[in-house]
Amino acid sequence: MLSYRHSFHAGNHADVVKHTVQSLIIESLKEKEKPFLYLDTHAGAGRYFLGSEHSEKTGEYLEGIARIWQRDDIPAELEAYMQVINYFNRNENLKYYPGSPLIARQLLRDYDQIHLTELHSSDYPLLRSEFQKDDRAKVLKADGYQQLKSQLPPMSRRGFILMDPPYEMKTDYQAVVEGIKEGYKRFATGTYALWYPVVMRQQIKRLVRELEETGIRRILQIELAVQPDSDRRGMTASGMIVINPPWKLEQQMTNVLPWLHKVLVPSGHGHTKVSWITPE
Repeated sequence: MLSYRHSFHAGNHADVVKHTVQSLIIESLKEKEKPFLYLDTHAGAGRYFLGSEHSEKTGEYLEGIARIWQRDDIPAELEAYMQVINYFNRNENLKYYPGSPLIARQLLRDYDQIHLTELHSSDYPLLRSEFQKDDRAKVLKADGYQQLKSQLPPMSRRGFILMDPPYEMKTDYQAVVEGIKEGYKRFATGTYALWYPVVMRQQIKRLVRELEETGIRRILQIELAVQPDSDRRGMTASGMIVINPPWKLEQQMTNVLPWLHKVLVPSGHGHTKVSWITPE
């Protein structure tokens, strides 16, 4: 049943937005000395070779990270994210794209914890291999949604939960809401970041409405569209829904999204959005 492979899409415009938000949240959490847990429910393979058959077939990274790579006008909000990209591409050729687990590995401190789950039979061994020498990390072949029950709250009472499901099945849209409700019930002070694709706008409107109905406060929505909404097949936009965002995140993404839109979408199509689904 699990057929989705992120290797076809690594480094695209959606990854740029997702990992910008991820890096900003991590950097904000690091401003306090106390350790925290990073929990990645759908971690993927960890590292993606941009010269692979999968990546070359779609070429999506060419309209994503490749448009930002080696620019000399990078905004401050992208510095931590781009430091990680540069670390994995030291020979000045853009060969690898680090997924969310490797971005976390590079940015987290020695005493923070990393908990990663991945169910795909091909991606899990790759992920496990990436982290076999990292004492901070626990890598499981397990249902990521179940981790929201079993791993929360963390002992440190500080945590960042990234949820990035493949949305292979329509039930994923409901499953993420149920997962957030389960996690929040156990750990209401954690920061939860949910990635979503815009394929059919009605699905996202329903997702937002169901999150509103949970009664959870402080839910921020961040979105970058590269095309107008459409009934045709294909992702026109993507975004991040963040519960308990760091206090600076709203302004940081308000600052950087117009620049990302200008660079990633030269045609000027689409839109950017930073708004509260539910405020305080």
